[in-house]
Amino acid sequence: MTIPAFGLGTFRLQDDVVIHSVKTALELGYRTIDTAQIYENEAAVGQAIAESGIERSELFVTTKIWVENLSAEKLIPSLKDSLFKLRTDYVDLTLIHWPSPGAAVSVKESMQALMAAKEAGLTRQIGISNFPIALMKEAIEAVGVENIATNQIELHPYLQNEQVVEFAQEQGIHITSYMTLAYGEALKDEVIKAIAQKHQATPAQVVLAWAMQLGYAVIPSSTKRENLAGNLHAQDLTLDREDMDKIHALDRAQRMVSPEGLAPSWD
Repeated sequence: MTIPAFGLGTFRLQDDVVIHSVKTALELGYRTIDTAQIYENEAAVGQAIAESGIERSELFVTTKIWVENLSAEKLIPSLKDSLFKLRTDYVDLTLIHWPSPGAAVSVKESMQALMAAKEAGLTRQIGISNFPIALMKEAIEAVGVENIATNQIELHPYLQNEQVVEFAQEQGIHITSYMTLAYGEALKDEVIKAIAQKHQATPAQVVLAWAMQLGYAVIPSSTKRENLAGNLHAQDLTLDREDMDKIHALDRAQRMVSPEGLAPSWD
């Protein structure tokens, strides 16, 4: 299995808002949906999927294990609870959402518990999120690099995370970019707006196309039908070398997600 290049994120969307977003996206042709235990929207996502009438086999659903559930005794029960909420027998991908703060639970313990969940058929693939290089090495040692489908990290024009990307790609670990539009900041960038004008595209399409051309998966979220539709068409946009170089030059190591007490030691 591989990670789809394009999907729908659901961070910060709850209740009727997330139901509407997921249903609209599925109507438009999205088939990949990313959620997490801590988003507290798995049940609403499950409802939206059920009401869409789309066959489960056509969908790629990702969830993420919250830090309180990373121990060997809690991980599988918590994932089963996620499956109940999502109204499915399995998810396609399960990630460790954040490394255990202060290494309260070792990477080895949580990755091996995740591997057991995969072997039990609860998840088709497993992976990690917000893992710097040192912890990626621990994850590889725990379950083997062939069992780590992706590392989902903050990655956008202003934080291109090249050290982590380079290490992951050397190991054969796929990268999923979250916060690809930099909380919307990238959409106001004059360089990106100029590239968008050149291609008769939206700034969002330019940024998403840039990330996908670098080989990353993207999971942008939106509550507006026009934006959901527009984002989908980023897959049809091809940027040239000059465009890619201009966006590469925007990197300023601007990290937007680094929660105190949760963030690991970043590279």
